[in-house]
Amino acid sequence: MRKLIVLLSMAILLPSFANAQDFWQQSNGPHTGDIRNIVINSSGHIFAPAHGGVYRSTDQGKNWELTGLKGTGIRSLAIRTNGDLFAGTTEGVYYSTDNGDNWSLRGLTNELIVSFAFNSSGHIFAGVYYLTSPGGGGVYRSTDNGENWTRVGLENIHVGSLAVNSSGHIFAGTQSNGIYRSTDNGNSWTQFIRSGLYYIQSLAINSSGHIFAGASFYGVFRSTDNGENWTLINKGLTDLYIRSLTIHSNGDIFAGFDKGGVFLSTDNGQSWTPINTGLTNPKVYALAVSSGGHIFAGTEVGVSVSTDKGDHWTAIGLPITEIRCLAVNSSGNIFVGITGGGVFRSTDNGDNWRTSLAVQYFHALAINSFGHIFGGTSYSGVFRSTDNGDNWIKIGLTDKWVISLAINSSGHIFAGTSGGGVFRSTDNGDHWLSIGLINIFVYIRSLAINSSGHIFAGTNEGVFRSKDNGDSWTQLSLPTVVGISLAINSSDYIFAGTFDSGVYRSTDNGDHWLPIGLTDHNVSSLDVNSSGYIFAGTYEGGVFRSTDNGENWTTINAGLTNLMVSTLIVSPSGHIFAGTIGDGVFRSVQLITSVKENNNEMPFSCELGQNYPNPFNSSTRLRYSLYKSGNVVLKIYDMLGNGNKR
Repeated sequence: MRKLIVLLSMAILLPSFANAQDFWQQSNGPHTGDIRNIVINSSGHIFAPAHGGVYRSTDQGKNWELTGLKGTGIRSLAIRTNGDLFAGTTEGVYYSTDNGDNWSLRGLTNELIVSFAFNSSGHIFAGVYYLTSPGGGGVYRSTDNGENWTRVGLENIHVGSLAVNSSGHIFAGTQSNGIYRSTDNGNSWTQFIRSGLYYIQSLAINSSGHIFAGASFYGVFRSTDNGENWTLINKGLTDLYIRSLTIHSNGDIFAGFDKGGVFLSTDNGQSWTPINTGLTNPKVYALAVSSGGHIFAGTEVGVSVSTDKGDHWTAIGLPITEIRCLAVNSSGNIFVGITGGGVFRSTDNGDNWRTSLAVQYFHALAINSFGHIFGGTSYSGVFRSTDNGDNWIKIGLTDKWVISLAINSSGHIFAGTSGGGVFRSTDNGDHWLSIGLINIFVYIRSLAINSSGHIFAGTNEGVFRSKDNGDSWTQLSLPTVVGISLAINSSDYIFAGTFDSGVYRSTDNGDHWLPIGLTDHNVSSLDVNSSGYIFAGTYEGGVFRSTDNGENWTTINAGLTNLMVSTLIVSPSGHIFAGTIGDGVFRSVQLITSVKENNNEMPFSCELGQNYPNPFNSSTRLRYSLYKSGNVVLKIYDMLGNGNKR
């Protein structure tokens, strides 16, 4: 019999409706900001990197829009006097000449750029963090507007801040090596070090050439002789963990702190006064002063402004939230891990949220059969809560960056780390044992366990499998791809989502893999519901669903106003929750069940699924759904457009 490849058409004779019901609705939070930099151009336009990219406000912070630079790896932002913008990211230096509308990559693609400075000749200096490979870190210089870069010193040193004085002398604040000065455009450097002059996150220079340095844990230092000598000036400070410094045109100095908010000095740093009335959050990462004298503070929960030299503050926006991980317990309580915001909990399906654990960088959550919650963080260890998130204790791995967690049927906990391999605990997290995949260049991005107890680790070097509880590992045949997320269905089919190659499926325990679509999307997360439906969250593409084991995919984005989806999870009740970069958590309007499970449930819109199999010989099967009952005409066409069936 002749094989047919079919094209489907459905005419639906229904009364008209203004709008079909949305698939998604936004939950009420949680909201955090984590604004690390603020720069202001001569027109008063404000730029701030937040989760999701660089944002811009042209009306003094009343409204914000995402510029052309999108992403979560932006570490620094600087602006030249002519308005050109430079952004230091995990991918290199980006450059914009049109107020942020468009950006181009300008080199240093293998470095983590955390600071910029410009001299009067237009030369650009970039401070770089030393990562893992020898020869990193230091200061780079570009004399051609960022087209080319040359390292000019301080190799293998964390350079966290840069400043240039009116004579063109460059000052570099480092993590462990004090402050360096160059008087010859970066060609040579002189080190200045004294007790406490460490972890220099901020530098500022006033019109008299006095240099102020913010040293984390130690407070503020001042030099009045071009860096030769430094004096600690902490009188009046109640918090010594300084995050930011800026200087008003009248010489007033503003300092932002980790827990103390903002302090003001009107006497060149001799004494300090807290100025926090109206400031919504005391963790101040960034400070900037506009040409009109308005002071902007970037905090953990957005941006605040003071128009009266710090006497009063008003929150003005950018409550941008990057959801890193989601977990739901058997009671339907939702737990959310947030970059810069810790863990939040909702007991009412996302309508309300409250802080459960205030630890800054949370990457992974898992819940065992007893309801104990485990959370993985960046160098703060693994945390455990045995009372539904009311209280937490630190239980180990404090020197590791824990980015994935999984728990098997025996209650054994597995923790995947960034560069430190996999760890296992058999006593509810009290003790941990290193069990393999130790390589500083291997990141264990995801862990999944099948019904046989086999463990699968998704890494930047492919997928690994252990059949003996993690004692030994075998690399599987999946090609080396970037950013793997894993999910396993009830048939033990394994699905692997990647950032650059779509989704793969294995039906034989990982021995062989087949690409099954979404090759044009960066797949950030996967989950499977009780009906076997697969949900894929993507960066910039929203959420996709497959009802046939990945053979075909359908977008389900109605109501999803932010398409940058970082994580997905299906609750025991059947709702699906999507964590986004920028807009908190979204949840499905109704339960996500199959047609067989609930034939009376109203669909979210008209949908015609692809037939399966296709092509076919004698028969094929397809499914469609309507948002209201009515008469339906279904036509099947061949490739020539001939109507074969009706």
